[in-house]
Amino acid sequence: MSDAASPDPRASLPAVDRFMALPAVTVLEADWGRPTVLAEARQLLAETRQGLTSQDRVPDTDSLIRQLASRLSAMPGRGPRPVFNLTGTVIHTNLGRSPLPRSAITAMMAAGGSTDVEFDLASGRRGERDHHVERLLCQLTGAEAATVVNNNAAAVLLTLNTFADGREVPVSRGELVEIGGSFRIPDIMRRAGARLIEVGTTNRTHPQDYAEAIGPDTGMLFKVHPSNYVITGFQRESGIGELAAIARAHGLPLAWDLGSGSLVDTSRFGLAREPMPGDALAAGADLVTFSGDKLLGGPQAGIIVGSQEAVAAIRRNPLKRALRVDKLILAALAAVLRLYGDEDALRREVPVLRLLTRGQADILRLAERVSPQMAACLGPDWRVDVIELASQIGSGALPVANLPSAGLAIAPVPERGRGEALDALHLRLRRLPVPIIGRVQQDRLLLDLRCLEDEAGLLAQLPELAAS
Repeated sequence: MSDAASPDPRASLPAVDRFMALPAVTVLEADWGRPTVLAEARQLLAETRQGLTSQDRVPDTDSLIRQLASRLSAMPGRGPRPVFNLTGTVIHTNLGRSPLPRSAITAMMAAGGSTDVEFDLASGRRGERDHHVERLLCQLTGAEAATVVNNNAAAVLLTLNTFADGREVPVSRGELVEIGGSFRIPDIMRRAGARLIEVGTTNRTHPQDYAEAIGPDTGMLFKVHPSNYVITGFQRESGIGELAAIARAHGLPLAWDLGSGSLVDTSRFGLAREPMPGDALAAGADLVTFSGDKLLGGPQAGIIVGSQEAVAAIRRNPLKRALRVDKLILAALAAVLRLYGDEDALRREVPVLRLLTRGQADILRLAERVSPQMAACLGPDWRVDVIELASQIGSGALPVANLPSAGLAIAPVPERGRGEALDALHLRLRRLPVPIIGRVQQDRLLLDLRCLEDEAGLLAQLPELAAS
């Protein structure tokens, strides 16, 4: 007599409707939207059902949910997600640059409804959106006027187009920089309608080089702070005061693109000194452009400060409307600017300054706490060591400045297939609910903990790393 037929394991898989009703799947819906989660759940269950044989063990519900979460995390289109930046680069362009202060986030939430973004409450008529931040920017830089656009590249484009569309602009060869995303000064000048006139040499440019390049078609003088590299040795850079004298003698406006442009003396925080907009204006620049989301520690924005006449000309340019910022950026930027003037408040409230000034001893203690739990979740196939590291500021700010830091160095045991194993582990970290982003270097996965402030949040999700 033959044994009774074994039950088909595929019958034990949950139906799609029952699977979608699970609380953990409902949480995924909140992140990804029901249509996306439903489509992936159907495909996952269908593929699992098709791959099962009568001898296979049916995956439990928790395993199916982990697989669904992993598939979703590999998909684009969810929108920007919070991540743990453990790369060692504090102002990381690909990870959103400067984290915002809480006051800026609160201000953005408050501005979510109807606001007076372009309404003058006193007169009851249309207002100017720059007025929400102009007074603060003028107080902090000594400028007569200020305006804001959506990033510093836009600020440079708008400035060049306003004063040099169809005209010549002398620029030092040592300042024709390229920054991230293949943004090059010569390219942006062409798009602005300006004709580049290269002056000087790569390592030395004298004031006379600019003076000799000025002709009837010259529209302005333009200086660029080469913030993402440094020329040392036999070099000379023409100072902004020297160029201001030449510009005044020829009746030309002078603009200086500072890039990251800090509003405080960074040497007070133990960092190298970065040029400040106020210094440039005091030395004679008519306009200074800089970013809101680098050393300033605010949202993405391009800030233009300068003389009343020059800023008024920029506001009249039709491109200004195309490049303007919205009410949320203005609210966040105003909140950040209000923190300036109190150095203790800056260190405490502005995350980028807090992270840049974090002591190595504090980071080492953090690494000692995290290390054993990371090792326990990874298991015996991995070695986790606490090591000293060197962080960098990032986004072109103070490119040669290294910050003593600490973190974890993770390597597979045994060492065979090390490269593939490290890449696979890094992928597992990136697929956690809050992805962990490190860097692979010298056959190790390095997690620099300078930017880790939510220690409890990171540790809470490490068991999911073990489960994966």
